Amino acid sequence: MRLAFFGDVVGKSGRDGLSDHLPGLKRDLKLDFVVINAENAAGGFGITENTANDLFMAGADCLTLGNHSWDQREALTYIVREPRLIRPLNYPRLMDAPGAGANLFETHSGKQVLVMNVLGRIHMDPMDDPFSAVERELAACPLGMAADAIIVDMHCEATSEKMAMGHFCDGRASLVVGTHTHVPTADCQILPNGTAYQTDAGGCCDYDSVIGNDKEEPLRRFTTRLSGGRYTPAHGPATVCGVYVETDDRTGLATRVEPIRVGGRLSQTVPTV
Repeated sequence: MRLAFFGDVVGKSGRDGLSDHLPGLKRDLKLDFVVINAENAAGGFGITENTANDLFMAGADCLTLGNHSWDQREALTYIVREPRLIRPLNYPRLMDAPGAGANLFETHSGKQVLVMNVLGRIHMDPMDDPFSAVERELAACPLGMAADAIIVDMHCEATSEKMAMGHFCDGRASLVVGTHTHVPTADCQILPNGTAYQTDAGGCCDYDSVIGNDKEEPLRRFTTRLSGGRYTPAHGPATVCGVYVETDDRTGLATRVEPIRVGGRLSQTVPTV
């Protein structure tokens, strides 16, 4: 299978960037399944039905979320109606969070793709253990048996926690990819037991910014320690950042992984097929 995962979409710039570039990428890379992290899609904070529909129309098969999952109140009810929207798996069980943290999707060719989204715990809001949450899903839906591919979105601050999740899943997932920090890392690789990995997919946003936000307010806070208002997304052309993966049809493990960067300011790289 040919899979692609795109990092955090920040505001309208990111949505427009995907609308401009994703249809062509799907065609040229012959993608079977596309996942996008969309937790910053609505004005930089959370997601709405309209912003989700923009991304589905651009070509997303599944949207994952993160620590901003419920910043837009309508997401609490929208996620119940939309199985293609995945929130973090490891919310405390007593919270009874709406929606699902993992779901199994069928591609047009009949292949089964399991997608899960977890929040890290280092420098993040308190959550249940992401490793045990992922373990339960991997045990319930093993790669190469119940699922033809498995994608794990590790949404967290610490690179070490993301790397640990990659090695924890090595040989049991097709792709483990980090999100949340909005900057693409240069460590795209296949781990020893066959899982594709990148510490952060990067953001789909205007990079003439501070992680996708207009520069003025972050600079004010860093230099004066005073808040002048909310962060707002930068509005210039977005660089669409993601990861491309090819898998073995027999095992579901990765045979190829490469970064994707197209549009905007960053150096461009698109795999050839």
